[in-house]
Amino acid sequence: MSERAARAARRPCGRFVTFEGIEGCGKTTQIERLAGRLTAAGANVVRTREPGGTALGLELRAVLLRPSEQPMSPTAELLLYLTDRAQHLTEVVEPALEEGAIVLCDRFSDATLAYQGYGRRLGVERVRALHRHPPLDRRPDRTVLFELDAAVALERATRRNETRELAATEGRFEQERLDFHRRVAEGYRALAAAEPGRFRVIDATGEVEQVERRVWEALCELFSALEDGAC
Repeated sequence: MSERAARAARRPCGRFVTFEGIEGCGKTTQIERLAGRLTAAGANVVRTREPGGTALGLELRAVLLRPSEQPMSPTAELLLYLTDRAQHLTEVVEPALEEGAIVLCDRFSDATLAYQGYGRRLGVERVRALHRHPPLDRRPDRTVLFELDAAVALERATRRNETRELAATEGRFEQERLDFHRRVAEGYRALAAAEPGRFRVIDATGEVEQVERRVWEALCELFSALEDGAC
């Protein structure tokens, strides 16, 4: 048994759940709601995100999401995301799982596969190869994928950025053409189809409360020990 497997076997109720989807799909809102529900049930919940889950990650987030007149090369973009992830896993995710926490993460390695592998056309195998060694080889227990039409999602994201005055600091991907976002969405669908045991695909249309119910129905079996008071 590997050291990581041995640690996992000793871990009482630690779970690593990632949330994925194109810009504007509503995943961040749903993470907040799920975190609140689990916390109310007595769970130790760590809510985090990529990029930006650490102090270093916040600096990288500013570079990665800020619009610029000088385009970033796809390879540079990829490597910056991996730098953020390596620090995030070492500093936040792995210690939280060791303590038996439920870690809810807004984007993880599937985002890199979808955005850089498919969207930037760097290739899925190239991205996977960079995730084959610790700490980047960490796999989520479940991944929730929010599906929404790319044009609708992009309009939502653009409106959100305008409302929150984020366009100048975090609007780089929203400036991409619609065909880029469609490639990303197609990539996500391919990833989910390849791993149906891990992915839970959620219809992101409708009211926030409707989507929240779908998320809980998709994940409640993972948290059944909590409901039974076993965690």
